[in-house]
Amino acid sequence: MQLQTIENYITNVNFVLLILTMLFYLLQSASLVSFKWSFFPNSGIQLSNFLQATFLGLRWFLSGHFPLSNLYESLLFLAWVLTTLLILFINKIQTLQTLSINELRLSPNLSETDKLWQENSLSVMTETPFASKIKESSTNQPLINSFLGSLLTPLILLINTFATLSLPPELKITATLVPALKSNWLMMHVTFMVLSYGALLAGCLFSIAFLIISSYSTQNKSLVLENPQFRETESVSLENNDSNQRLFSDALSKKYGDLIETLDNLSYRIIGFGFPLLTIGILSGAVWANQTWGSYWSWDPKETWALITWIIFAIYLHTRLSHGWNGRQSALIASFGFIIIWVCYLGVNLLGKGLHSYGFFN
Repeated sequence: MQLQTIENYITNVNFVLLILTMLFYLLQSASLVSFKWSFFPNSGIQLSNFLQATFLGLRWFLSGHFPLSNLYESLLFLAWVLTTLLILFINKIQTLQTLSINELRLSPNLSETDKLWQENSLSVMTETPFASKIKESSTNQPLINSFLGSLLTPLILLINTFATLSLPPELKITATLVPALKSNWLMMHVTFMVLSYGALLAGCLFSIAFLIISSYSTQNKSLVLENPQFRETESVSLENNDSNQRLFSDALSKKYGDLIETLDNLSYRIIGFGFPLLTIGILSGAVWANQTWGSYWSWDPKETWALITWIIFAIYLHTRLSHGWNGRQSALIASFGFIIIWVCYLGVNLLGKGLHSYGFFN
């Protein structure tokens, strides 16, 4: 009973922490809070990850089996996976940022003037074009970090809230496994499936954000260039007007370019990571099904939608690798895959039919 109280306490603290972290990321993305306070949301998401891992560990200890025996536990595990991915993204971007700055500092292509400034004084070096590149690159990194946090923390909070407040109380009680789940395949199959869902959901979410931001950037650019204030007037020459248009266009490209490129690359890489996990999860499930039910494939609703999910992301990777699709074309496929994943993961469970009864809502 005491451990159950600890579980409830961890859940409540984590809920409040996720809300505060999400708000901090959103305020930073909107430039309402300085990036010098990035330590707070980054620490908050790390603490939330620790609390979620502790909660799952307690469930494992109380039940005596890996905490993926029902929908409640799998949702909490999915939230932990997404939190872990966000931490890895932030750390990876920071590492790449540091390497990028070091490459600039050690580049053999620096002009003799830049090399001289670098050797003599950092204060003098900050006025060179070389240092401007470093400063510009360093400024973009906190924006990208806060934006990734703004994308994933609402989804993590939504999953935790749905699992805690919407599911029946009986699903939250630790219990012994049903006979069909008393197998070593439980950990491998369900773990790989939930890991793949987390990776694919993150990649799809980045693609959706890519579509929205790229569309907004294009529309904003058009509005600026079509604004009468920036058109040619009687007192401004056509040459000056074209120059102003190019300046505004370049400013918008710099503002959104790094973020759009990062979202496209991250989406592709994380989907490329999640697809093999999904493949392993489906194959291990087929082997487990043969041992339990005597058939590798029964066209169960969950199996059918898992196959549809696999086909969607196989198309995404095939078109990207073989046909050179990128940007908007790939993002549209991934955005459609976002819906398919939720149908496979939660939508099928609403039917209450099939062999995967441990994933139902009751």
